[in-house]
Amino acid sequence: MEIIFNEAEAQFPKVILDKDNNKFEISGQSIPEDVVSFYAPILDWLDNYIQNPNENTEVALKMVYYNTSSSKMIYEIIKRLNDLYKNKHAAKILWYYAIDDEDMEEAGRKYEEMFKVPFEFIGYDPD
Repeated sequence: MEIIFNEAEAQFPKVILDKDNNKFEISGQSIPEDVVSFYAPILDWLDNYIQNPNENTEVALKMVYYNTSSSKMIYEIIKRLNDLYKNKHAAKILWYYAIDDEDMEEAGRKYEEMFKVPFEFIGYDPD
């Protein structure tokens, strides 16, 4: 599969989707004006990936901030990983949050309540 690699920019998160190296990460800030255009290739990639996934899939979500429309796309990403998990594949969400950011931790907890895919919460010091 082709690798998706986007460096973080002011409005866009860093994205790494690399099946061969088993590295899956979305991190940073997500406030694109056209959220569908930005996330459509990511969702398409995941749709293809779940047809032939790795033995174990851990996706790191390390968001600093995201807007409401991006939250819908994060939901769609987690939904696809949940489908992978429901189909008896090992999958996990690694939800990173700054230890002083209760809102981001709570956002992850809300997603966790909606899905069966396991979450691991990892607090980090942003300094």
